Amino acid sequence: MPELPEVETVRRGLAPAMEGAVIARAEVNRPDLRWPFPARMAERLTGQRVERLRRRSKYILADLSGGETLLIHLGMSGRMTVSGDPLGQFVHTHPAAQKHDHVVFHMDNGARITFNDPRRFGAMDLMPTATAEDHKLLMVLGPEPLGNDFHENHLIAAFKGKNTPAKSALLDQGIVAGLGNIYVCEALFRAGVSPRRKAGHIAAVRVAALVPIIRQVLTEAIEAGGSSLKDFRQADGELGYFQHSFDVYGREGEPCRRPGCGGTVQRITQSGRSSFYCAQCQR
Repeated sequence: MPELPEVETVRRGLAPAMEGAVIARAEVNRPDLRWPFPARMAERLTGQRVERLRRRSKYILADLSGGETLLIHLGMSGRMTVSGDPLGQFVHTHPAAQKHDHVVFHMDNGARITFNDPRRFGAMDLMPTATAEDHKLLMVLGPEPLGNDFHENHLIAAFKGKNTPAKSALLDQGIVAGLGNIYVCEALFRAGVSPRRKAGHIAAVRVAALVPIIRQVLTEAIEAGGSSLKDFRQADGELGYFQHSFDVYGREGEPCRRPGCGGTVQRITQSGRSSFYCAQCQR
């Protein structure tokens, strides 16, 4: 599942072709993905100018000139790719239609935005822009980890008295939005915190130290174009490459990279997900 850096990478890739442009024609090729598309979605999108393309957690939000916002979730295998961009940042020729091209946006600037999703775990919805934050998928989210509302006092308060493991606490989207398995593993390694340690048992000073570390990990991942493990591609079709910088994720049995540690990366299962860490230096 794409995490915050992957979604932000896609948003940045789409922005030059979509922001300020009009959806000359929206093409919807099936009635649903993870759930049914909103009624008359193609009709409601056609003719709308994309005023702003933003991200909330793992969702891309396109604010439209008609007062509605399009919510997009990539799911497990969803890709949004751009072709024919007049700015010269993407491949100019439009590729032939593919079997799983479920939604296509034909922009008035000549660009074509294609949403391809073989597994159909992605989703799209339309909602009033003025009350977008009240959408059922957005209203439960905590602060953005790269935003001003995510700070030391917030995380200390969220962890206080919590009996769940540190990793589970950071994956709680109500505590911090957008974090997923990969980047939580990486952040906990840099902080020297075991994913097994109970959140409420971590000293406040160590919890506070997680905030800048989480920001650093996410920023580095965005600069690297995200992590390509299976299905992820950027909007121009290229792979992300942060996976080459992983300290622990996917490195089971390999030496710990922390200087002087001498430990070995281990993998355990927590809530059905793999956690990678070094038991020698993560306490």
